[in-house]
Formats: sequence, structure tokens, C-alpha cells
Amino acid sequence: VNGVEIYSMKIDSKVTSRFAHNVITSRAVNRGNVSKEVFFDVDLPKTAFITNFSMTIDGVTYPGTIKEKEAAKKQYEKAVSRGQTAGLVKASGRKTEKFTVSVNIKAASKVTFELTYEELLKRQFGKYEMFIKVKPKQLVKDFEIEVNIFEPQGITELEAEGTFITNELQNTIKKTFSGKKGHISFKPTLDQQRTCANCSDSVLDGDFTVRYDVKRTTPDNLQIVNGYFVHFFAPTNLPKLSKNIVFVLDTSGSMYGREIQQTKEALLKILDDMKEDDFFNLILFDSEISTWKETLIKATPENLDEARQFVRRISAQGMTNLHGGLMRGIDILNAAHEKNLVPKRSASIIIMLTDGQPNVGVSNTQEIEKAVKKAIDGKYPLYNLGFGSGVDYSFLEKMALENKGLARRIFPDSDADLQLQGFYNEVSNPMLIDVELNYPENEISDLTTNSFKHFYDGSEIVVAGRFVDSNQNHLSVDVKGEGAQDALAYTAQQDAEQTAQAFQEQQYIFGEYIERLWAYLTIEQLLEKRITATGEEKENLTAQALALSLMYKFVTPLTSMVVTKPEENDNEEGIADKPTEVLNMYLQNLLSKPGTCVVYAKLLLIVKLISIKLSFITKSYGQTSPLYHTYASAPTWYTGVDGDPHFIISVPQKKDAICFNINENPGMILNLINDPVTGITVNGELIGDKRANSDAKIQNSYFGKLGIANKHLDVKLTVTPERITIQNGDEKTGFTWLDSVTLQQAGLTLIVNRKKNLVLSMGSGVSFVVVLHQVWKKHPLHQDFLGLYTLKSNQLSEQTHGLLGQFFRPIDFTILEIHPGSDPKKPDATMIVKNNELTVTRGWQKDYRRDPNHGVDIPCWFVHDNGAGLIDGVHTDYIVSSLF
Repeated sequence: VNGVEIYSMKIDSKVTSRFAHNVITSRAVNRGNVSKEVFFDVDLPKTAFITNFSMTIDGVTYPGTIKEKEAAKKQYEKAVSRGQTAGLVKASGRKTEKFTVSVNIKAASKVTFELTYEELLKRQFGKYEMFIKVKPKQLVKDFEIEVNIFEPQGITELEAEGTFITNELQNTIKKTFSGKKGHISFKPTLDQQRTCANCSDSVLDGDFTVRYDVKRTTPDNLQIVNGYFVHFFAPTNLPKLSKNIVFVLDTSGSMYGREIQQTKEALLKILDDMKEDDFFNLILFDSEISTWKETLIKATPENLDEARQFVRRISAQGMTNLHGGLMRGIDILNAAHEKNLVPKRSASIIIMLTDGQPNVGVSNTQEIEKAVKKAIDGKYPLYNLGFGSGVDYSFLEKMALENKGLARRIFPDSDADLQLQGFYNEVSNPMLIDVELNYPENEISDLTTNSFKHFYDGSEIVVAGRFVDSNQNHLSVDVKGEGAQDALAYTAQQDAEQTAQAFQEQQYIFGEYIERLWAYLTIEQLLEKRITATGEEKENLTAQALALSLMYKFVTPLTSMVVTKPEENDNEEGIADKPTEVLNMYLQNLLSKPGTCVVYAKLLLIVKLISIKLSFITKSYGQTSPLYHTYASAPTWYTGVDGDPHFIISVPQKKDAICFNINENPGMILNLINDPVTGITVNGELIGDKRANSDAKIQNSYFGKLGIANKHLDVKLTVTPERITIQNGDEKTGFTWLDSVTLQQAGLTLIVNRKKNLVLSMGSGVSFVVVLHQVWKKHPLHQDFLGLYTLKSNQLSEQTHGLLGQFFRPIDFTILEIHPGSDPKKPDATMIVKNNELTVTRGWQKDYRRDPNHGVDIPCWFVHDNGAGLIDGVHTDYIVSSLF
């Protein structure tokens, strides 16, 4: 691609006792006669920690070094000032993070990239799963995935599958297992990689998944190696506990449409899976709270039928009284226990689903957390499911962890109902409650979590620890738990000699794997505890996790990997960070301030193998400086998306502007505006030029289709550069841009100005103007595109979100420490925004609103790294699967 050939890519995985050590090696050569930028671009599981990276160019190796984030700050700022995308690891999908690094290499030069990452494989539904993302983006002469598994308990089943595997490719997956060893290899030839006989496109694009399980003659497997131990606990053939489950469901206006329909479909399937000795109830919250029954009800066939009828009648409207709904569910579950309405030996669970933030009743999240924790009082777990990008995920996660549960994102896609069912299936078969694994206190230090509220069928509990005496070779453990019929209590024992016998095939074992497994698990749990901790406790947890991250060379949220590049490269260092969930919430003290907002969108496609930059530009009005004099008066259009295209957002109280880039591809659909109260949404689909311009490094991309919907009016407007379609219920009406139209109906006015623009006015007072940009039909590159402007955006509610919508409310920031950057004309500075400290660079972007031919330069502060810390959530939260 672009003169750069990847001639070898190998993914080598060694799994020892569930702990996976993965090495990805990619070799490329520059076949061109000039220097080229070569990209190494891979997707890793979110649960993995990077442990090593290096580049070797013409025999010289450039290693990555892992440092504390603060220690890496100078390199970080230097990289940013040179235009480097500072965060080399970014969230890229539901289960993955993208690691990207690039380097310039001379003509005929070769480069080898090597990335190592490790993870503990989790057991779900009776199998361990290892997930490998495969996307070489070109045909690779020597492509291979090799997986070696060593399990001292013995392997009972092993399978491998790929979402991209064709009938022909199926035979290239070689799979064997015998006793303790398993082996998988996948090595397609060049011809087998082609999408068709003479095609140069690769069929290798998707997920490669390995699943296996181990023999279990006893519930426990204890392993001792070099002063560390790991204890795997997964009893089988236990009778299932009955469960008491309360579903607390958000039915506010923002759930209207597909979201509530998918929730209902998932609930109906979940009701089909209920066992007759289970107890359950359904709580709905919008502005008010409604319950199916006043107490928990047994899941008899008659009661399930009645519940199905109740679910089918659920509709979405109103605000979000999350506190009221959750507290009602907790009260009903507590009362059932107090009044002995449910069996003593049973497992209680609350599952709460929401797509928004509390805005009625108690809306202070800290107060809600406090009340919920006090009411549950450690008696049962709370599982919080966050539907879509409008949730405050950090609040949901903290509240779940404080109550021995977990939070999970539900992605707003066509399979959202399957995601909901999948989560329920994970927790639908409790086997034990109040599980404790107790080890001799005087023998063990640094023990990972050893008490668990529930053990679910098909899962596994893992505990690891370090011996006080590193020479100790014996361990006993007291196991306790409550089962469906009686208490579970026994003592398990193991010594190092037994472990050594199980590990005779030493070639399968990498390094001090149990020690690294212990470190991985400890860091993971310390980071989790940090979420709910405050003050000195949080500082101590941070210090412990940081020390272990540095000692074992893990890239975690507390460390960064500095990637050093050859001196001739413009960007000498890159920084690889472990992404975290960015707080997805508004600043409450800003919400009440009125403000205007102008947003355009500039989308730039970087052709060199990988990325597209979507620039968001914020601008202000009222500045008397010559740079701003054109905009001294209030603008005609308050908010817009136009050009090729770029977003501009006003910060009027600062008389200044902010801009930032987002890497995304043409063909993607972005949610621009989403107002759950008025029911208005606006989405835009990106298009590119007719073909790539071989003379340009950057390709243009535009909005080629817009979808504007009003759920309450049941209206959908689809606009392309060719046609305008309005759908009212089941009725569709179409126009072309050659028509002049005025259409009025209840709550809506549509005016089409021939070959220029259209104006859509809604009942709430908000209006949208779509501008048609036409180019010469025979233009070799460009094609027609659209611009979007919003009038009276202050008529939308304070809950409005989306890439544009979140900036309809004022945003405040402070600029500190302005200092020279790499470009004398573009100084760097520190920006404080949304309680985050960001490194920014002064620059400017074009505003084509008043002057479509030449544009006007708008100064702005450039926020790097995909706008992290400025936009709510992460940019992939705003990608939607369809226009409506």
C-alpha cells in the first residue's frame, strides 16, 4: 500500500494456566524510491496490558520504555508540539484498543515492529476465550497465527474460529490437543488471502477467537512456583441456586424508539429463560416510578405470562428519576428477605439499565451512591448497564463496584437486545453465594481478592498471592460457600513438587508466569478499588498500582510507554497510554448559563495506511481584534457543520475558540445532536472524494447524507445532494433540489429553496438549515455535499448531547503557562477544562460560512489526542449504525 509492503506478520501466543503472553511481529519494506511513512496498527483486547514494544530499522533497534505518566510528561508535550497524536493507544471497538505507531524509513529500507502484551483469560459460559483482531489491510506473503496452550489440569476441548473464515480458509486452521498441550496455527497463502482470484484486497479482516476448557477432577487447582501461588476455583455439578432478580429499567423519553423496543425484546427472551423457583419483579422509572407488582413474584407460567403482557405495554416518555427507581427496587428486594418471601438459600441480584443521567428527584450522583450503598448494605450485587453515550458511565461503574457488582456498556447497535441477553446469561445461573477462600495469614502477603458474593456456573474464581517465605513450597486453603442445599466447606492442599510434576514440558512456559499473573491481577484489582476510593486511601492504591506497573513493565492507566524514533523523523517520541473511561458528564455549574454555539466540521483523511482526522473547531464572537472584526455582530446561524467539513463551537465568555481532531473513516455515521426531551436527533454520514488524489497526502471527506428525526412527531427527514425525503409515520414524500417547496403540518414546517438550501422548523422552536454545495459535475475529484446549521439551539433541552449537541451549553476553560512550541508561530499552553489538565497548541482553522471560496482564519487552541478530556466520553461513542 502506497509503496510500503508488509511482507511478514506473525502473532505468537503462549498460554500457561490461563495467562496469555502474546507477541505480534510485523515486517515491512519500503518499495518506493523516496522515504515513506510506515504504520504499525493493531487492535488489542481492552483487558490486556502492553509490556514491550520495539522498532528495528536497518538493524538498529529503537525500544519503548515504560515510565510513570508524570515522568513521561516532557516527552509527551514535546511529541504533541510536533504534531504527534500523543496517545498511541485508543479505544477502537467494544472489546478492543488500537495501538498505532508510525516511522519514516528510507527507500528500500526495512522495519520490524514487535509488540508484546499479556492478559489473564477469563472463563465465561464454561470456556476460556482469547480474542485476536486480524486486519493486515493488505496481502501479506508470510502471515501466521500460532497459539500454544499449556494447562497442567489437561485440556478437554479446543476450538478456533474467525468471523472472516471462508470454506476455503477453514482448512487452513490446524488444531490439535492432547493431555496438557494444545496447538492452533493459521497460515493462509497469498492466494487464500485474496477476496477473489485476481483481487489485491485481503479477506483477513475480523476476529479470530480461540476457546478452550480444562479437566476438573476437583473444584480447585493450586499452583506454586518460585514463592508465588495461584488458586483456580470452579466447582462443577453443583445444584443451581434459585435467584431473586429485580430489573430496574429506564423508560424516559430518551429511550423512545429502537432503544425501548430492543429492551422489551431482550426482557421477553429473559422471561422465557426464568426457572419456576426464581422470584422477580420489574421496576420502571421515567419522571414517575411504576412497578409491575408490589413484591417479588414467583416465576410460575401464569405470572410469566402476565409479566410478558406488562413488558409489551412499556412505553418511553418523560424525565429520568434514576434514584427513585433504584431505591424502589432495593426496598422491594429487602422487604422480600425480611418477610421471608424468598428461599433462604437463594441469590439476589439487581440489574439496572439506563441510557441517561438522573434529572428528576435526587439528581446528585454522590447522594444517590450514598443512599444506594446504605440500602443494599453488602447483601447482594448491583449490576449497572449503561445504554449508549448519554450515560455518566463513571457514576454507574462506581456505584456498581461499591455494591459488589460491575458496570457494562450496552452499545446502541442492531444487536443491543443480544448484548442485554448476553449479560443476563452471565449472571443467570448462580451456584454459590458468599464464597471465601482463606489462606494462612502468617504465610501469605499481598493476596488478591479472596471473598466473592456469587459464583456463577461456567465462570471461575482466581486468587493469587505471594509467600512471606519465598522458599515455601506448601499451601493449604479453607474454602467456604453457601450452596442450594447446604454449606460448602473443605480444605484443599498443594505443594511445589506436585506443581513441578505437572509442568515437566518446560518449553511451553514463559518466564515467571505465576508471578506475572499475580502482578496483573493485583494491578487490575487495585485500579478497580481506586474508582470507589477517596483521599489518602486512593493515593495509597495509586502508589501500589504504579509501583507494580513499573516493576513488571505494564502499560496501565498510571504509566506511559515512550516510543523513541530515529533522529531523522520529525516526531522523535510517541507516547502509548492505556485508555480509561473518560467521564461522560456535564459541568453542573455551566449548565445554567445561556450561550451560543457555532459548529462546523473539517474532516481530513490521512492516506498513509491509516487514519482520518476530524477537526472540531470552536470560535467566538464579539472580539474587536482584526482577526474577529467580521463577527462583531451576532451570527445569522448559531450552529453549523459545513466545508470539507469542520465544526466550530462558540466560547463567547472567553472570546476565544477551541479545536481538536478525531480520527474516523468516511462511510461512518456520526451522532451530531440527540435531545431525549424534545425527541430530536440529527445524524450525518461521511463521504469521500470520487477517488484518492495521488498527489495529495490528505484526502477530503464531507457530509453526504443527513438524517433529522423527531420521535414525538414521528417524522424523519433524509437529505442527500440529490433528494429530500420526508417520512411521516408510514407516508413518504420526496423532492429534488430542483423543486421549490413549502410544506406545513402539525408542529413542522419545511421550506425548500431551489438548488440552495432547505429550512426545517420544529414545534419546539428549533430550526435546521441544510445548505447544498454543488461542484462541477465533471470534476475529477470532488462531489456534491451538504452543510448543516442550527437556529435557536437554546430551544433544545439541557440534556441535548451528540458531537454538536453537547456544545449547545456553555463550556469554560482556563489557559495557563503559554510557552514557545516547535513552530514559532504556534505557542503551546496548558488548558484547564472540565477539571482536566490538557496540553494545547495555538493555531487557526478556516471558517467558510461567510466566504465559501477563501474562508476566514479563526484562531483557536488545539486540543490533541482525539479531544480527550474535552468531549464527553470517547469519540467512538458517537458512531451510530444507521441514520435513524
